[in-house]
Amino acid sequence: MGKNEFLTPKAIANRIKAKGLQKLRWYCQMCQKQCRDENGFKCHCMSESHQRQMQIFGQNPTRIISGYSEEFESMFLEHMKRSHRFSRIAATVVYNEYIADRNHVHMNSTKWATLTEFIKYLGKAGKLKVEETPKGWFITYIDNDSETLFKERMKNKRLKADMVEEEKMEREIQKQIERAEQMVGSDKGGDQEGLAKSRMLEKNDEEGGAKIKLSLGQLKKNPEMNVKRGDNTRSLFDEVEPETSGRKRRREGEGSSKNASVLDEMMKEEEKAKERINRKDYWVCPGIVVKVMSKALVDKGYYKQKGVVRKVIDKYCGEIEMLENKHVLRVDQEELETVLPQIGGLVKIVNGAYRGQIARLLSIDTDRFCAKVQIEKGVYDGRVLKAVEYEDICKLA
Repeated sequence: MGKNEFLTPKAIANRIKAKGLQKLRWYCQMCQKQCRDENGFKCHCMSESHQRQMQIFGQNPTRIISGYSEEFESMFLEHMKRSHRFSRIAATVVYNEYIADRNHVHMNSTKWATLTEFIKYLGKAGKLKVEETPKGWFITYIDNDSETLFKERMKNKRLKADMVEEEKMEREIQKQIERAEQMVGSDKGGDQEGLAKSRMLEKNDEEGGAKIKLSLGQLKKNPEMNVKRGDNTRSLFDEVEPETSGRKRRREGEGSSKNASVLDEMMKEEEKAKERINRKDYWVCPGIVVKVMSKALVDKGYYKQKGVVRKVIDKYCGEIEMLENKHVLRVDQEELETVLPQIGGLVKIVNGAYRGQIARLLSIDTDRFCAKVQIEKGVYDGRVLKAVEYEDICKLA
């Protein structure tokens, strides 16, 4: 049996060594040959096959290097898309996963000398979102596929249509409120005009009170006795009671309470309509602080930990960047919980009639599990909502 036959210990050891990754400086990209030590690499460089490959490289080195660079870039992005499409991850982690394949294109054959230089190039080209942190470079894949872009456009179109419909309904409700206020104002004007007329009649009666005429013929015809005072005719047995200031105030109070009840009804109808439109079965949105309640993540140390929603995937799933260690997780909204700030902090209304509005937390009712908030911006600036459930508001990051 020969020295390095198929099943000899030496041959088996050589195959085991060849399976793993070797040093990059002993790899020849042109010949696609990995050497195990410096002596083997030196012998390879002196071989006739390597010399032929170097002659080919010398004819057009720029074209060959650019070809290897394009292949390295496309394979790196393909691995990123396949393995970490929706994640923010360290660049070194992705690179180590990529070079685990021993048949990959090595970086020393490309135009980039270091991984940092390559990552910066991808960031400038808009193919990856690149962030420099104290822990190193972090990258996020930017999905530019035609199907993804089409879905994104359709989603934006739907959201825009919903916003236009909501604004249209808000304008209609505002017009109805203005018409109701105008009607209330006209009713007040009518009441004031009637009061002015009654005062004028009382004044005329006082001025012509000395002249009272009795008509006997009318007494025979009518069962009631009439008394003529100037141009005004009243029954003799009718008791004329002067309208006191208290009665006037009561009448004005009844009118104002009636007007307030009309406005309250209009506002209740408006809130009911908005509640029907804006009450959804999904509530996760970017920029809010949530608490992870997934018991499957207890061993990982994420259970009951807080994070910020950076991105929403398919309405029900959020990419959460943990506040403590900056790790990024993908968690379904069923395993998330809203977080309330301290009194006076800003919250976002994530569900219900005023969905999407920014508000300030005024107080918390622990018995009824609801809170009192005041809207800060937009059409409803200054409006106070007295009983908003905990699940419908969430702390802003």
